Amino acid sequence: MKLPTIPELFEQADCLHDEAEVLAAFDRMAAAITDRLADRNPLVYVVMNGGLIAAGQLLPRLKFPLQQGYLHATRYGLETNGGELAWKVRPTDDMRGRPVLIVDDILDEGHTLAAIIDYCKAEGASAVYTAVVVNKLHDRKARPEFKADFVGLDVVDRFLFGCGMDYQGYWRNTLAIYAVKGL
Repeated sequence: MKLPTIPELFEQADCLHDEAEVLAAFDRMAAAITDRLADRNPLVYVVMNGGLIAAGQLLPRLKFPLQQGYLHATRYGLETNGGELAWKVRPTDDMRGRPVLIVDDILDEGHTLAAIIDYCKAEGASAVYTAVVVNKLHDRKARPEFKADFVGLDVVDRFLFGCGMDYQGYWRNTLAIYAVKGL
């Protein structure tokens, strides 16, 4: 199978959730996060690079005091298959005794997110919550019954891009969520 060029990839992709659906999902997520964390002084960590778009949409919807930082852990780089977890930037804020909210683009198998949760717990976070734009529906999660605390949309098990998710480093910048044609 010949892979399409980056522009062709977008033109041929299947739009699974348009921008309006994604923005409505951010509204729902923000309401649920507010209900759970508004009075708890959370520390919010954005997982780079995928969580950047999610954080840019989600954080302004959270109308309560919080502190925000970022971390960069990846298993993918520019590859389409995950490998060993690599920390590019570890969390730097003191999270002892505080609830931590991790914001990311997707919960696929969850190996990266599980490692981040474990790290935050080991650093003394009182609780660790996760918010993802997309939960990919399949039975290959890193841990049995692994779920994010706040999910924007459940999506079929295909190769996705958009809203922070990329295809070879491209197309993170669209708010709609697409699936690569045939994958």
